[in-house]
Amino acid sequence: MPTLHTLVPDADAILALEPEELAGLALELIGSITPDDGIGNPLHPTSFTHPQTLGAYPDNRRKEVQYAMAEGWNWLVREGLIAPTPGDTSGWHFVTRRGAQMKNRAGVQAYASSVLLPRGMLHPDTLKCCWSAFMRGEYDTAVFQAFRELEVAIRAAGSFSADDIGVPLAQKAFGERGPLTDKSAPSGERVALLNMMAGALGSYKNPHSHRKVQLHVVDASEMIVMASHLMKIVDARRPQ
Repeated sequence: MPTLHTLVPDADAILALEPEELAGLALELIGSITPDDGIGNPLHPTSFTHPQTLGAYPDNRRKEVQYAMAEGWNWLVREGLIAPTPGDTSGWHFVTRRGAQMKNRAGVQAYASSVLLPRGMLHPDTLKCCWSAFMRGEYDTAVFQAFRELEVAIRAAGSFSADDIGVPLAQKAFGERGPLTDKSAPSGERVALLNMMAGALGSYKNPHSHRKVQLHVVDASEMIVMASHLMKIVDARRPQ
């Protein structure tokens, strides 16, 4: 029968995982257990403390693994991927409709990433250009696509040529005589917005267009949200 040990035999590898990764591992194990395995329904908080479910971890590491998997179980409950069985008072749970869509570690990881980057907050063009890459875990590509789309939007809004790119483009568009400059805003605010637009393209688009950049999912999420915010500013400055 499948056990946690058969999926990940190294206790240290279990302890190195984040709660959402542990949750994906738990969901994968839950899905692999069948009635023929003879241990009944694995959907109980004590499932990952049971020797038949855990498998052959050394006695001196078993408690650490149990505590780690309890974190994964709690994450599944918190995110609504499993829920208490209606009418039951013994602690049994069931896999929810959302949980059934996850199925395994890859599915849970994709879901966890989507939570960090809420679709509803993003500018439609930002969402369209980079969501797929982000969900595939290609975070450097997703960030590049988000800021490239910002560059395209600036160029279109200011009627610039294809040769206008990057920081010089932002300086032309939001400079003192730029077509996207709000002349009614105080001078200091105009300069600050110019610096922010130029800095964003220089810091987040240019490096990703020239080399591979390793990004954590949280950093990528924050960068994409920033690109989306700047896109909305460009929309607001677009000549009517």
